[in-house]
Amino acid sequence: MKSRFRNRFVLLTDILLIAISALGSYVLRLELTADFFRFYLPAALWLLGTSLLVKPVVYYFFGLYRRLWRYASINELKLIVAAVSTASLVVAGLNFGLFWLGVIAPGFSRSALAIDWLLSLVFVGGARFTLRILAEANAPRSSGKTRKIVVVGAGSAGALMVKEMQKNRQLNLETVGFLDDDPAKQNHSLLGLPVLGKLPDLARVLDEQPIDEVIIAIPSAPGRLVRLVADICRLKGVPFRTMPGIFELLGGKVNVSRLREVEIADLLRREPVRLNDEAIGETIIGKTVLVTGAGGSIGRELSRQIARWAPGRLILLGHGENSIFETLLELGENFPHLDILPLIADVRDAGRLDAIFAEYHPQVVFHAAAHKHVPLMEANPTEAITNNVLGTKNMVETADKFGVERFVLISTDKAVSPSNVYGATKRLAEMLVLDAARRTGKLFTVVRFGNVLGSRGSIIPKFKHQIAAGGPLTITHPEMERFFMTIPEAVYLVLQASAFGKGGEVFVLNMGKQVRILGLAEDLIRLSGLEPGRDIEIVFTGIRPGEKLSEVLWDAGTLLEKTAHPDIFRLGNGSDDTSALPEWVARLLALAQANDGAGISQALDEIIPGAQIVGTQMDLMDVV
Repeated sequence: MKSRFRNRFVLLTDILLIAISALGSYVLRLELTADFFRFYLPAALWLLGTSLLVKPVVYYFFGLYRRLWRYASINELKLIVAAVSTASLVVAGLNFGLFWLGVIAPGFSRSALAIDWLLSLVFVGGARFTLRILAEANAPRSSGKTRKIVVVGAGSAGALMVKEMQKNRQLNLETVGFLDDDPAKQNHSLLGLPVLGKLPDLARVLDEQPIDEVIIAIPSAPGRLVRLVADICRLKGVPFRTMPGIFELLGGKVNVSRLREVEIADLLRREPVRLNDEAIGETIIGKTVLVTGAGGSIGRELSRQIARWAPGRLILLGHGENSIFETLLELGENFPHLDILPLIADVRDAGRLDAIFAEYHPQVVFHAAAHKHVPLMEANPTEAITNNVLGTKNMVETADKFGVERFVLISTDKAVSPSNVYGATKRLAEMLVLDAARRTGKLFTVVRFGNVLGSRGSIIPKFKHQIAAGGPLTITHPEMERFFMTIPEAVYLVLQASAFGKGGEVFVLNMGKQVRILGLAEDLIRLSGLEPGRDIEIVFTGIRPGEKLSEVLWDAGTLLEKTAHPDIFRLGNGSDDTSALPEWVARLLALAQANDGAGISQALDEIIPGAQIVGTQMDLMDVV
């Protein structure tokens, strides 16, 4: 009812302004003289009449009475220009027609039509944007204290962030100014707020002004920049928050609700390089895409990013019903028009896979389902064999049988010279995919990368739990180091690499330099507002069976070939000998059936290049 009243008020206002514009155009053109009333008033009245008949109708069809003008923006301004111009052209056409028919007296003025258009533009646009100004001026404030903000980043994300703060006064956030390293922005202002300096000036700004919070509004900010801001804010005792990284914002909005505390992943960000989005689109748009392990960390992010490319259908396949349900809920909320099919299935069940492929005919498959927890797989080697090896064998054979266009295996750096059962089974999975590509000539490829931050069962959730419990943080060795990448960035590069695949390749992602786990733990403690050694103790527990001090992404002597993306490489000098692969797999499956863990380790050492598995088995009590 309130909305209907508001629209009627806008319509009545328009009628009044139309009348003023029509008569005013003749007054401005000719002034209020005796000649005006004698010769031009009839023509002015004809303009008034045609305007009142035509303009409200045109404005209605352009939707000018169905908008919430308190949120008016540039798009609404464009709409107003289009509506007013269309209405004025129709009115001008009618008046020219009436003039040529001799209905309008000789006092017809062509220039008055142009003046009428200008006045209508000012009146219609001004009235509506006045509503927005009044709405913003009367926006309710929260009763809390206003917090003064400095925004790091005077780009588009920073501008959108500050606009939302200015519009939503109830947030009680007042921006003091911006910091940006771009020399062209120095001594300038954005949205009426000054650029206070460059990033190194942050400490000075925090000393000179009573700043309550610092916000990093650069989604593409590399980790070194986030780390610098975090260090300065921590020294000055000022809270800080950040926008998620660019890969986390794919297809999303930039707004205040996206702000969050700085996380360890932000400190390890690399400046993103994004190329060939079109290639990803060509492989996904309109296709039926199946993701195995869609409830896991990688599988869920794959599903998120695939969804934004508008596949014809997205099939979420997984063994855990709860995790698949959670993925389904999230995607259904964010992509309500996408055809999403949740399927509970075990990749070890070849018959079930056959039935699924026969019914739904997926064209693109991303195989992310795997047991991945290193100590657990050392204690349960038979499960690693049946899930990671048999499961991949079933997926590859089913994909080949039903004519899948593109198959991508998600692999790991632990598959290189493996020292644990998990890594060895993933190397066998790679061999199965590459062998199928050679035999069939199909687009079956492997993408290999290192650790991802924040995945289930990984080191970051473990550290967070230990910090919440008051410590200590347990690390196996002070020199332990690993490759790390954020999940969204890794998945984006997986999609990019899959688009490059011609069949039979192993793609390796550029993981940057390896990160010391000790440094990671110390950063995480500091991000929690605590100090390592003083508030939270760090304890070294010794290397566990199957662990290496550091990882590698390819075998020694392997050549790397560049691709069209600087963060993706192709392994270029051959692949593993797979001539006896069927016999190897049969032998391992027989050992798994017999629950012979020692036999599995011995066989893996014989089969996998550089493997050293024997002697790494763990007792179930030693897993945690």
